[in-house]
Amino acid sequence: MSSVKSVTVIDWLLDSDPAMRWQVMRDLTDAPPELVAAERGRIAKEGWGARLLDLQGEDGQWAGGACFPSQSIYQSVKNQGQPWISTLPTLQLLHDFGIDPHSDRVRRAVAMVRDGCHWENAGQPFFKGEVEPCINGRVVTLGTYFDQNVDAIVARLLIEQLKDGGWNCEVENGSIRSSFATTINVLE
Repeated sequence: MSSVKSVTVIDWLLDSDPAMRWQVMRDLTDAPPELVAAERGRIAKEGWGARLLDLQGEDGQWAGGACFPSQSIYQSVKNQGQPWISTLPTLQLLHDFGIDPHSDRVRRAVAMVRDGCHWENAGQPFFKGEVEPCINGRVVTLGTYFDQNVDAIVARLLIEQLKDGGWNCEVENGSIRSSFATTINVLE
């Protein structure tokens, strides 16, 4: 007879990182809101969220870049596939983890991005946006979540909306119809 302990899916999910655990508690259990909030507060202090925050550079960026890692970092990881380690995907991941945007540690990290991170294309400050609507849509999501002013990006996106109602990062290359992926990035 086997001595393997039976574990429910919820128990298995609860035995994980705070970034997952708080969402399981909120959505799949009857945990009181104050316990859920306390668990969510742990994301910036331990586990995946804390580790990502620890990796932020003194320049306010992750991996030395806004959308792409710096050339020196890229050279060390390019054989491992797409390096989703720069500032934009890292902030997106922290957002998706549900990290508390009002925690002191997160506020400091976001202030460092605001003050020190610039887009590779033309050196624009991170929360002022880039040239592509697919990226700018994501920056609006992040800026709103992390309490940064992204009004100028929203105004720009409204001007860039195509006749069919969507957006496309390939307009600069002659595209006249929207792209599903770019449009979703803007609408989310």
